[in-house]
Amino acid sequence: MTAARMLHRADGAPVSTSFRRAALGTVDPFARHREIAWEGRGAMSVGRVSFIGEVDVANFPHTETIVVVEGKLSLIAADAAPLVLRRGEGAVIARGTALRIQTASRAQFVFCAAAAELANQPGITRLRADADFKPSNSLPAEVLLGPAPQCRSDNVFKDELTGVVAGTWDSTPYRRIVRPHRLNEFMVLLDGSVRFAAPDGSVLSAGTGDALFVPQGAPIGWESSDRVVKFYVCQSVPA
Repeated sequence: MTAARMLHRADGAPVSTSFRRAALGTVDPFARHREIAWEGRGAMSVGRVSFIGEVDVANFPHTETIVVVEGKLSLIAADAAPLVLRRGEGAVIARGTALRIQTASRAQFVFCAAAAELANQPGITRLRADADFKPSNSLPAEVLLGPAPQCRSDNVFKDELTGVVAGTWDSTPYRRIVRPHRLNEFMVLLDGSVRFAAPDGSVLSAGTGDALFVPQGAPIGWESSDRVVKFYVCQSVPA
């Protein structure tokens, strides 16, 4: 069975991932609404939230990336125009940010959160599908099962305190052997499809609009037959 955790299916199909209702600390603004699928000691937590209403946060308690999968959500920081996130849109809220979060009707989003003892530079960073892509490293030849892909990325957020990097990535099709994943990685596919292979031969297929998470060290392979575009949040943690 593949080690990837499916967090949301765009077509509304149920996912096999187990969630538990829990808060991320005592001052979590989504404490009553949060469902956690995975959390690592000293690392990130991932899951989903179904939220309706309004909450004012004087000091956001952690760094959290959210991507809306149903409805819309408004993030309103001081002296800034509201950032309205609709289905398939996302943003990173840095620790220490003061903001109001509101929605008149129920919104659902997937999340990736990382805690730090100190405050990051406060603010909200939007993830962009129309990214300013720049060439990025391809994969080592020894892990590829075919031609090397052409990969591009647009890193829009980096937090030295948590090791979190977030942005948008795309790649031409490629196949890769099953190997330990180098990072904790949260991803939402914006275009294309991927087959994630496990050591036992099982495969998890993901398509446009699906959201999933792969823990660092999890053995997993990759196969894509078309261009893939994704939002990502990566974090490297000590072994």
